[in-house]
Amino acid sequence: MAEIIHMGGYGSYVWSAFGLTFVVLLATVWLTKRSLQQTRNRLTRRLRSASATEASS
Repeated sequence: MAEIIHMGGYGSYVWSAFGLTFVVLLATVWLTKRSLQQTRNRLTRRLRSASATEASS
């Protein structure tokens, strides 16, 4: 097990690359979900505003 983690002296580089990749992927998913939710909220407000405008006309 220690040999897998150490990887012939390159373990710190390999595992830090895996860690950084994992963090970037998590950030991408989180930012995408946040952007999607903001877009949904914006569209919901526009639809409510448009339907209120039509109802008052």
